[in-house]
Amino acid sequence: MKIKLFITGVISYVAMLFSFFYYSMAQSARTTPEYNIYRDAAMRHVDLLYNTNLHVDPAQINTYLGFFIISSVVLPLSNIIKTALTKLIPKEPLNVGPGVKTGLSIRIDNPTQLGSDLVVTAVAAIAAYPVPSIIIDMGTATTFSVINDKRQYIGGAIAPGAAVALNSLSSQTSQLPFISLEAPKHVIGSNTIDCMKSGSLFGNAAMIDGMIRRIRKELGENAIVVATGGIASAILPYCEENISYDPDLMLKGLALIYKKNQTR
Repeated sequence: MKIKLFITGVISYVAMLFSFFYYSMAQSARTTPEYNIYRDAAMRHVDLLYNTNLHVDPAQINTYLGFFIISSVVLPLSNIIKTALTKLIPKEPLNVGPGVKTGLSIRIDNPTQLGSDLVVTAVAAIAAYPVPSIIIDMGTATTFSVINDKRQYIGGAIAPGAAVALNSLSSQTSQLPFISLEAPKHVIGSNTIDCMKSGSLFGNAAMIDGMIRRIRKELGENAIVVATGGIASAILPYCEENISYDPDLMLKGLALIYKKNQTR
């Protein structure tokens, strides 16, 4: 039990630490000196954790931690997270990117531009759902990935995430307050806050419905739709299209990719 708690705690701590690190950078001008200050501060916390933990036997970690894989679209942080975790856990991680086998056939103008998060969710969706399919990932951005009937990734669309758009609306105006992303009682708001909630939540749901219909029309097929991402559970109840919700799609894809890259 001790080793399981140690592993869970380390991974949760490092994820929280670097999420805060990136958030702090996002609030600044992202100059090189500031970047180095935030990075070094984060790594000092990692060193502190390393020096004060129970120094669990690496053999025990290898027993309980089957594998270690990273998918990150925040490039400045990818190597830092890898360094932090490998310092705390004696495992060499697999980083989803060039040279990693995914089994995904990518048919876009420049396959190298496709984010690793989109690759991972596409791999998972193709393995678990019929094709053609539309994969919607709702997080910082709302992304649409389209898989054709030949199981090929043929493109998609990217829109601002609901929470990002809502925060931008408040930060870029003088009289609109910061509010939470939750549904008002009515679509037609009778006050400023309810109007913002309606536009943010119902507006995003309508955008998703509209994009699904447009993608299906262009495909000429009735593609199934699966959604994932941190904000999906807040928006999907208000969508009119039939959308399957798979909160673990990313984790499933990471596991599949890891298995594809194991030597036999």
